Amino acid sequence: MSQKESNLPIIGGVIAAVGAGLCCAGPIVLLLLGVSGSWIGNLTLLEPYRPIFILLVLALFGFAGWKVYRPVEDCEPGTACAVPQVRKRRQVIFWLTALTALVLVTSNYWIVWFA
Repeated sequence: MSQKESNLPIIGGVIAAVGAGLCCAGPIVLLLLGVSGSWIGNLTLLEPYRPIFILLVLALFGFAGWKVYRPVEDCEPGTACAVPQVRKRRQVIFWLTALTALVLVTSNYWIVWFA
């Protein structure tokens, strides 16, 4: 499996998390950037699709976690998943991106404290 294919679930999970958090975090980010106007309150176009994005985040990060934490015996010798340093780096990247996705997905619950 190539490097690009192994990063696809994590990258897809982060993109889906951005989509899930866009309805809630998008307006506050625009306000922080100095964009203002009454139209910002109407940026809830993606709100009906939020559950789909959340399910996509869970599925992609579940698949990525399975790939990152699969047993070493399942890896072919000489591949990247058989090298301990590469496995450790991928696990750290997985948890950093999972934390980022969690912040974005749950943004509608905690962002009200900053607005």
